[in-house]
Parts: sequence; structure tokens; C-alpha cells
Amino acid sequence: MKIILASASPRRRELMELAGLPFETDVSDTDESIDCVMAPTEYVEELSSRKAYAVAGRHPEDIVIGADTAVVYRDIILGKPKDSEDAYRMLKMLSGKTHSVYTGVTIVRPGNSREPFHDTFHVRTDVVMYDNPDDLLRDYACSGEPLDKAGAYGIQGRGSLLIERINGDYYNVVGLPIAELCRRLR
Repeated sequence: MKIILASASPRRRELMELAGLPFETDVSDTDESIDCVMAPTEYVEELSSRKAYAVAGRHPEDIVIGADTAVVYRDIILGKPKDSEDAYRMLKMLSGKTHSVYTGVTIVRPGNSREPFHDTFHVRTDVVMYDNPDDLLRDYACSGEPLDKAGAYGIQGRGSLLIERINGDYYNVVGLPIAELCRRLR
């Protein structure tokens, strides 16, 4: 039995490697659009489940892990920015304020010859961003780093300079609450 990570995220792969988990990747091509209003916890859990099940059909005897991360400010879910101007807009919105990062994770084993298994959970981390000057936000937005990250920043990169403190799991903000995942895999 193998562990399959249903994600193209290099950060999630790095965290799986950090934990010493042997795994393979099989990227989900799941539609991530949601037609109804959902609470952030339901949103990330729904998308993580979609991603896991999209890949699980190709790996019925393996454990498949799907994950989705969302940055939320005042019930607004901030996805990945379209361009540097959109990144700047998001960063300006978060500057000097507290927001939350939610990651939903689904662990599934469809099980043709073994008993099926399903576990979906989420982790929340609150992040306090410094009240950053506009020139710093613009420079960072134009650096390219924010473009593939929910909420337009990466806490593990240059985006760390924008962050005053966090309350919760650092790795959740990176994109995968690896400690909780490992506990559930046991």
C-alpha cells in the first residue's frame, strides 16, 4: 500500500518529505469552483475531498491525500491572485490585520480488497500581518512569489517579512498541517 499525494504543490511535497513519509504524487484535475456560499471550514473540506476522490479511483488500494488551503479575512475567501495588482490588493486588505488560514485535508482509501477508509478534517491558524508600508507590499506583489499562493503571500519565503505573528500551526499556513496529518495516518 502506497501513499499518494493528490497535489501539484511543491510546498506540500516538501512537507511530506520533511515528515519522512514515502509517497508518490498524482495530481488531481478537479474543478475547484463552488456554486454556493459555504463556511471556510466546509469550503476547504469539500475541495480536499474532491481532490482526493478524483485521484483515488486510480489508486483503489492505496491511501490518497487531498488538501486545499484558503486564506480568509472577514468571511472573504482569498484565493490565488490573478496578477501582481490583484496580489497587491489582497496584501493591502490583510496589512495590519488578523486573518485566518484554513487547510482541509482528506485521507481516503477506496479499498477494493481492503476495508474502505475516509477521514476529512481542517486546521485553522490565525495570522497577524504587520501594518506594512505600500512600497513593501508593491515590491512583494511584483516579485512573482505571491502569484501561486492563496492570500497572495508565502510565509515560508519573502512573505515572512510581512508577518508579525501566528497563533496555531505554522505548517498549516505553508499548506499542509503535517503533524495532524501524521497523527491521523497512524
